Order: sequence, then C-alpha cells, then structure tokens
Amino acid sequence: MDTTTLGRTGLRVSVAGLGAGGHSRLGLGTGGAEKDAIAVVHAALDAGVTLIDTASAYGTEAVVGKALAGRRAGVVLATKTSVMRAGEPLSAEAVRESLETSLRLLDTDCIDLFQLHAVPPAHYETIRDRIGPVLARAREEGKIRFVGVTETAPNDLEHEMLARAVPDGSWDTVMVAFHMMCQGARQQVFPLTQEHNVGTLVMFAVRGIFARPELLAATMRDLAAKGLVPADLAATNAPLDFLIHPDGATSLTDAAYRTARHEPGVDVVLFGTGNIAHLHTNIASILKPPLPPADRTRLATLFAHLRGVGLDLPAPRR
Repeated sequence: MDTTTLGRTGLRVSVAGLGAGGHSRLGLGTGGAEKDAIAVVHAALDAGVTLIDTASAYGTEAVVGKALAGRRAGVVLATKTSVMRAGEPLSAEAVRESLETSLRLLDTDCIDLFQLHAVPPAHYETIRDRIGPVLARAREEGKIRFVGVTETAPNDLEHEMLARAVPDGSWDTVMVAFHMMCQGARQQVFPLTQEHNVGTLVMFAVRGIFARPELLAATMRDLAAKGLVPADLAATNAPLDFLIHPDGATSLTDAAYRTARHEPGVDVVLFGTGNIAHLHTNIASILKPPLPPADRTRLATLFAHLRGVGLDLPAPRR
C-alpha cells in the first residue's frame, strides 16, 4: 500500500481510504448483513488501508466500531457530523451531542479526524464561528485530534465554501468532489490546499455515470446538445472507451480511480463497497501508475470546463 502525509496533520495514511457511506454503506445499503460489513472493513485493513471514513448520517459508525475492536491501533478514524437541519445551522450543543454519540458508537476514546459534513456556502462562516469553540474544547479534552470540513458537492458546483474555508486556517483537512468529468477542484481547491498544507480527501471519484453505460451515453448526448462537449461523443454508446487500451485503463472505473489518485493536490482517494472482490479491484486501480499523458490531456481538454456532471447522491437511508 502506498502512503502519504495528510497535510499539516502529519498523519501517514494510505492513499486509498475506505468510505463507509455512499450507495453501498459497506454493503448495508444493498441488503448486506452486519457481519459482512465487518468483513469488508477487515479486508481493507488486511490490504493496508489505514484510513476509514464514516459519518453520523451514514448509519455505519457502530459497525465500523465493531470492526475495529482489537484493530484500532494504526487506523486513522474519520467521521462527520451533520451541521444543518431544516435549512438552518445546528447549535453548538447539538454538534457536541453528535460528537459524543459518535465516540460511543465507534467505541473509541478519540476520533482522529472529526469533520463538519456537507457545509453549504451560505452558512459557512456562521457554522465555523458557532462550532469552532466546540471543536477546540474537544481537542483540548483529547476527544478529537484534527478537524476537517466537507463540501456539499451537488449544491456547490464552484467549490465556493472550500475556497473560503481553506485559507482561513480553521481546518486540517477538506473533503472535495473530483472525477474525470468533474475537474473544477483542479483550479479552485487544490492550489489552495497545497499552499496552506491542508490535507485532501477526494469523494465522488467513481459514480454511477462510469458504471452504467446507458447513463454515460445519455449524459453525453445531453452535454453535446448543449454544446458542452464535441458532437462525436454523443454519436457512440461508449464515449469514454478511448481510455481503455493496452497501455491505458482496463475499465472506466479503473480510469476514474487512477485519474483521481494522481491529480496533483490529492492525498487520499475514498472508495466504498460492500464486496470484498470489488474492494481489492478498487485498491489495485488506486495503486496503479497514472494514465498515459495523452489520455490525461484528452480528459482535461474535453471536460475541464464542466460543472455538476455525475454528482449523483445515494438514496436517503431508511
């Protein structure tokens, strides 16, 4: 497993991070049993993954806590608290209660990275100023080590919140959306995180658009009709297959993970799965070399200007 330093935290972490949310939620979101979700976490640890990311909203903190019983040492454990309810920022007391609940469910005395989840640009400063003192006290008490903030990707297509958050010195890490057809962070986020030594966790590296050929083809036809991509991409049912060749990617998923992994400014690529075979395939892709220069250049030429493509969210948890 390749490792990297997560910004100014100084933490050495695996470049592949196991995400416990998304459509799968370690398999719980697709009908899997708790024991199988635990097995997925164990397989990730056995493969060298040292960063696991969950959230109160995912409903997976308890299963992650059980999976880490006896294996907590050496794992960078990250979780997140929601900060909005009914369109309004939560109180400091509510966030403190969420932290205490996360500590209990994760069965740990200290969370390595505690993040504010999906912060909307319009409320960023209010949330920062309201919740900041709570996080500072929790750090003093030894309940958290580092703090981060995550964007609400489909509702912040220009990364406005992170463009303000990264320079203000409040956060050790950020979580940002980036993939082959959603490259805005290259100009708007990664130069800032590198300048300020803020660690980056990339979400949305692979979404349904790369796993469902019919969705990709339909999306490309829509983009071409709007004049946003060349017309020839709409004339085929496999518009990204130029990436798949003997010297390139083995699949679109492989291409997507490699694109995110080797983007300058990216520290950790998060992946989610409920299937151990898929877990190993995903990790293998993240550990491969970059795509050939010609393929990377073509992706940038075709799609660097796009915003909001392929940012599908998982269905609400029941």
